[in-house]
Amino acid sequence: MANAQTPKLDPETFLPPPPAWSGVSEKLITARKDQWITPSEKTGLTATPTYDETISWLKKVDRQSALLRIEPMGVSPQGRKLVAVILSKDGASFQPSKPVFLVQAGIHSGEIDGKDGMLMLIRDICFKGRDDLIDKVNIVFIPVLNADGHERSTMYSRPNQRGPVNMGWRNTAQNLNLNRDYMKADAPEMQALLGLINKYDPDFYIDLHVTDGMDYQYDITYGFDGWDGLYADSPSIGSWLNDVYRPKADAALKANGHIPGPLIFMRDEADLSKGTDLNAFAPRFSHAYGDLRRLPTVLVENHSLKPYRQRVLGTYVLLEATLKALASDGRTLKDAITKDRAQRPTAIAANWKEKAEPVSWLDFLTIEGSEAESPATGGKTMRWTGKPGPTTKIPVYGSEPGLYLKPAKAYWVPATKPDVIARLKAHGIAFETIKKAQAVGVDMIRLSGFKASAPSEGRVPVTATGLTHQLRTTTFPPGSVRVSTDQPLGALAAYLLEPESEDSFFAWGFFSEILQRVEYMEPYAIAPMAERMLADDPALKAEFEKRLKEDAAFAASPLRRLQFFYERSPFYDERYLLYPVGREL
Repeated sequence: MANAQTPKLDPETFLPPPPAWSGVSEKLITARKDQWITPSEKTGLTATPTYDETISWLKKVDRQSALLRIEPMGVSPQGRKLVAVILSKDGASFQPSKPVFLVQAGIHSGEIDGKDGMLMLIRDICFKGRDDLIDKVNIVFIPVLNADGHERSTMYSRPNQRGPVNMGWRNTAQNLNLNRDYMKADAPEMQALLGLINKYDPDFYIDLHVTDGMDYQYDITYGFDGWDGLYADSPSIGSWLNDVYRPKADAALKANGHIPGPLIFMRDEADLSKGTDLNAFAPRFSHAYGDLRRLPTVLVENHSLKPYRQRVLGTYVLLEATLKALASDGRTLKDAITKDRAQRPTAIAANWKEKAEPVSWLDFLTIEGSEAESPATGGKTMRWTGKPGPTTKIPVYGSEPGLYLKPAKAYWVPATKPDVIARLKAHGIAFETIKKAQAVGVDMIRLSGFKASAPSEGRVPVTATGLTHQLRTTTFPPGSVRVSTDQPLGALAAYLLEPESEDSFFAWGFFSEILQRVEYMEPYAIAPMAERMLADDPALKAEFEKRLKEDAAFAASPLRRLQFFYERSPFYDERYLLYPVGREL
């Protein structure tokens, strides 16, 4: 821990040197005397304004421009008002023919390039003659989703990142990572975001981040499900993003002096031959969640080692390019969305695992570097020079499904799970609520066991093991809901309600009550009961003797032998390890 003798540590003194850079996008910076200069531009794009300063600047624009309005969207755990900024020429109601572009900054609030880039774009739309950008598109902008984390700001928040001077914190005041919360939706910030998505039904969603990792030439990297045809649950949307959007975005960035690239997750920064990973993400992450719910979503990861000024300008260019793509090709995007929302899949890829063979190859734009001895580590660490290195062809490794979920016709969620029902509603998933008790023939799932993981994101994740299915008639009480999968969000509903899914409500601990037994039976009572059962049931006796013969550990354990009979008796807790959500087939 730091103490009074610890010297002030400036990241610029130990981060790799930045490559020299200049680009056409520098012309986007306004004059210092401009009354609409953004707070970050006043610092030369080296610092970012506080949350209050950001909202104050936006309110000033709101007072002077009919193109912008601010609306509340929720409240943070520490009581900060979360807002959405609407940019439109349509007034109170959006024209349905126009694409709606949702821009999100500050979900990881130390990675705040998107906020300052978007403030510059707002200024130019409202006051500098660039209102043509919203002739055919409407914008919904979240300046900072993680407002509490944004205000936990110091120069020590992100040691691998070059600017701004002070940076916010990755997690919320509840220590939740919002970009792991899309499915379980525990955080009030996430619930506010889902409410905004349900309200405006955007046609394009961009989630703006800054990455960590090794040094390379790319300054703006991004990805989506459907990149090179991989992983898309929404195949028409994935094709549009890859074949229409990606070329336009890359061309705009290059024309303005930036170097676009794919998401980079290098396996060994000292050995490029080991390649990089282009993995399928679980839907707890923004872009995979968007893909699952038929919402075109792009995850942007600006490169942390590039100067803040360069990253903000690159973000502006990407946002502007997106608006132009939506204006020119919005009709074909809406057609792709409609096509994917009409899907009713019979199998959904889930629980992705590493694929042994590469899925593609990448001409990787390197920064010159080598390993150097480090007296601190007693070994070698990478050192980069800031100079462009050679282009190196490297393998790109990917994923393959570890499981295919088979959606039911509908799911019956009992009224005893109001938290689950509330989350389904938060996601915008349609369901019917019954007013009277109803007996339904459903497929019920019983677990033979479970595995609990280390605490994560405020919960203790659970993996179901040994699942068996049984058709039975179950009575659901008033207030229970029937969730049909014959709806655009049917795949999302199945992912949430199939217990084997890694991002299901079960996996996130919403059903932990079924993992405990309440009543027990003492050995002095089981033993004579077991003897009676053996005498009265030849089939049970045969099963027991077979188990004794085949399982030495079972045969040697008096308690396990008694448990065998208890589990087959009418005294056993019938609801123990019984998943209470019914599957209507």
